[in-house]
Amino acid sequence: MKELIVNADDFGLTRGVNEGIVRASQEGILTSATLMANGPAFEDAVDRARQCPRLGVGCHLALVGGRVVAPREKIPSLADRDGRLPRSIGVLMAKLSTGLVRTKDIEAEFRAQIEKICRAGIEPTHLDTHKHSHAHPLVTSALGRVAREFGIARVRNPVENLRDSWRTSRRHSAGLFKSLLVSVAVQVVASRFKAISREYGLRSPDHFLGLALTGRLSGAALCRLVDTLPDGRTEIMVHPGLCDAELAATGSRLQQQRQTELQGLLDPEARNAIVKQNVRLISYRELM
Repeated sequence: MKELIVNADDFGLTRGVNEGIVRASQEGILTSATLMANGPAFEDAVDRARQCPRLGVGCHLALVGGRVVAPREKIPSLADRDGRLPRSIGVLMAKLSTGLVRTKDIEAEFRAQIEKICRAGIEPTHLDTHKHSHAHPLVTSALGRVAREFGIARVRNPVENLRDSWRTSRRHSAGLFKSLLVSVAVQVVASRFKAISREYGLRSPDHFLGLALTGRLSGAALCRLVDTLPDGRTEIMVHPGLCDAELAATGSRLQQQRQTELQGLLDPEARNAIVKQNVRLISYRELM
């Protein structure tokens, strides 16, 4: 049996991203999204989520980019004097590797972000992280401890199989080398992620796709993924949204690419491929 979760990251980044996510859920094949507690359009995302009850909403926990949610003085190794998180995943990884970020500060920030989402009336279906920071074992462990506190047992496994990475991205020469490098970098922590997940009782889909094709999941690309889905449960990560001035102001590297992925999720051929391959669409709610 083949079951598929189609999850949109960055819910709450901008109103245009929020609009794209809800539209992809109501009119397309999107089943799930993860909400950024520190997103500039957080309140707008919460309002839209209430109007879209079929959309499973989890937490897109952020340790990179934007402002912290916890009081800055309580997480001094993570926040700068202006209350901002490390500007890039590279900076965060360097600080983690040299012991400059304390895991208790990571836990405090994760806790504050989940609490904010819960206070807004949303019961999180699952957890993932912005820029896949929980691929790092220290972050995975912190996430596991906080997830256990909140009784959240579902989490994205950010490791995309290298064979899947090559198969899904080789037809897209632009950015192929960089995409595969990201997949290789994440692959090296696969065994540690699984061990830590077992320790904290975290459950993930059997397969993860979309990392190597981030920003390039057109309708045709989605059809190819669906046509070759393995048995079991798979998550495809997507980044739909509207490309507008508000998005440009965020500095996100994904701009027009979000519009491409939105159109892909709305493409009738993607829906037809799901029906043809007898794939059942689910959200993280159904992940047991």
